[in-house]
Formats: sequence, C-alpha cells, structure tokens
Amino acid sequence: MTLPAENLPQSDLIVVRTLGLHDYEPLWRGMQQFTESRSPLTPDEIWFTEHPPVFTLGLNASRDHLLTPGDIPVIQVDRGGQVTYHGPGQLMIYPLIDLKRARLGVRDLVTALEQTVVDLVAEHGIEAASRKDAPGVYVEERKIASVGLRVRRGASYHGMALNIEVDLEPFSRINPCGFSDLEVTDLRALGIGAEPSEIQARAQLHLLKHLRMDDREIVSDI
Repeated sequence: MTLPAENLPQSDLIVVRTLGLHDYEPLWRGMQQFTESRSPLTPDEIWFTEHPPVFTLGLNASRDHLLTPGDIPVIQVDRGGQVTYHGPGQLMIYPLIDLKRARLGVRDLVTALEQTVVDLVAEHGIEAASRKDAPGVYVEERKIASVGLRVRRGASYHGMALNIEVDLEPFSRINPCGFSDLEVTDLRALGIGAEPSEIQARAQLHLLKHLRMDDREIVSDI
C-alpha cells in the first residue's frame, strides 16, 4: 500500500513540481507563502518552471545596472545578487529546502546548484566552472547559469536559471549580475541539442545527488 505523501517520513520524501510557463511574480509570491507556512514536517520541494520575459533585481541591486529595459517588466525581489533576465527557453530551478533539517549550509546549496550544471554539460564533453567572485556557471568566461537565493526561517527559495535556448538580446539591456563586460550563452549555442525535458531530468538527477537527497522517495507533480 502506498502511503499519502503527508504520512511518509519527511526526511525520506521530496516533491518535484514541473510547472511549465508561469508569470514571475505570482510564482515568487507562491515561494514566499510556501516558506512562511511550512512546518518542520513539510516535505522539501523542487520547482521547475520558466517565465515570460522579466528583469529581476536582488535586494541590494543597483538600478545603475539596468540599462535599457524597454518594454520588459522589472521586478525588485528578495533574493541576493544584482540584476538578471528571465525568459522562455530558460529552465528555472527553485529548491525549497529546509536547510537545517537537511544539514546543508547556504554555501552547500549554491555549490550543489552550480555543480549540477557543471556535471550536466560535462556529459556533452563541455568543461564548465563556477567563479568565486560571481555565483553561477561559466563556459570559457561566458555565463550559462545564474544563482540567487533567499533563506528565511531556515529554508531556501529562489534558485538557479539555466539558459537552454533563450533569446540572449535582453541581456544586452543590463549589466548581467552587475558586470558590464559579461557575456551570456546558452546550451544550444554550445551545441547541446537535448530536449528541455531531458535537460530537466538530468538536472534533477544531478541536483538530488549533490544535495545528498538521491535516496529520497520522489513525489512528482506534473
């Protein structure tokens, strides 16, 4: 007999949601609400989604890095980091994790997210790396994934944006992550032609491994 999710041991369970295309702000508010209302018994979750075009500014971001946003909305949010762009063709990975229960620090979570992309592109013979001065993942100094987190009540939200096949022009309207000379790329430009669903599946596999959660029972909500 399969127990309902709420009756399973929480340390042995993780909920994975594939949410499709969602407006940024309602989903951000949903992450906040989830984090505010969760209890010590609430299962951890990972949300996969993508957003219509939007620029987001971190808590202490300077608007000087927002150059010519044009008709793309700008939202000030409660994550760390500077300004970035989200749009269709970008895989958003939002880990909603009780860090204390999982025995993870913030640096552990950032490293897990970054290493997920490093491992994913390595499967295609491409070398990527993180940088100490700017969270995210880079291939030959071109940024392919950005990371920005918030931790509240000991739990994380926000997460990582991985460029699969995204319109890169909007990045020219900002100083991405606060760097005026930073180039941005995507998986397609690197010759990785895997379908987005396959990329998500591989990212999920690597992320759970690096979070030391690959032995958990996965409850999928598609």
